[in-house]
Amino acid sequence: RRRHTRFRNVTGVQTCALPICTTALEIDEGLRAHMSSVYGIMSAGMATTGIVAYLTGQNDALLATLFTGGLRWAVMFAPLIMVFFLGSMINRLSQTGARLAFITFSALMGLSISWIFAVYTGISITQTFFTTAIAFGGLSLYGYTTKRDISGWGSFLIMGVIGLIVASILNIWMASSAMTFAISVIGLLIFAGLTAYDTQKIKNTYIAMASNGQTDWLGKAAIMGALSLYLDFLNMFMFLLHFMGGRE
Repeated sequence: RRRHTRFRNVTGVQTCALPICTTALEIDEGLRAHMSSVYGIMSAGMATTGIVAYLTGQNDALLATLFTGGLRWAVMFAPLIMVFFLGSMINRLSQTGARLAFITFSALMGLSISWIFAVYTGISITQTFFTTAIAFGGLSLYGYTTKRDISGWGSFLIMGVIGLIVASILNIWMASSAMTFAISVIGLLIFAGLTAYDTQKIKNTYIAMASNGQTDWLGKAAIMGALSLYLDFLNMFMFLLHFMGGRE
């Protein structure tokens, strides 16, 4: 006992009770598994969107049907309605039901953005996607590893998103190229910030829930976290495509 105390004092190593250490270790391991689940669900949604968008974009007749007449409004706004549905109904849905709703939303989003394959070259779409993936990875890594509390960004960024939605809807009728450019620049910056913010929020939410033993809801929390990061990635991609996309 004396030798152990002396060793601790000389090295400055702090020890703690075994149950506390074990709990901290379990939380750390659980966090890595939780983040892997979040990124896995997000990737599945992104793959669904990509496949649906590509297959639809290769069919000129289907594109003409979807984006002419009154049907185009349903195609444009269906993903937004689905997001609000998933957010409001998540507590009532089972975990399987929530996953199905997320994949359904991803497919609807694929229909909504399928027009890009008729407007931009395939090479520029691919280049933009990988550029977005690199930027997203760096921003998400920053949000996960930084010791700085960036929760204060939330209210500012959410207000920016609301402003973007309103400006985008207005610009449907205004069709202003200058406004489109401004929306793309501001939108890219906002969703870059949201990527880091949402990643840290997902991490902190898991730690708080796991520390309090609230593990029952972690499966749904992973789905909602994946939805947040999915939206960050997709919006960064779409805004970046405005600058990098080579038009047909």
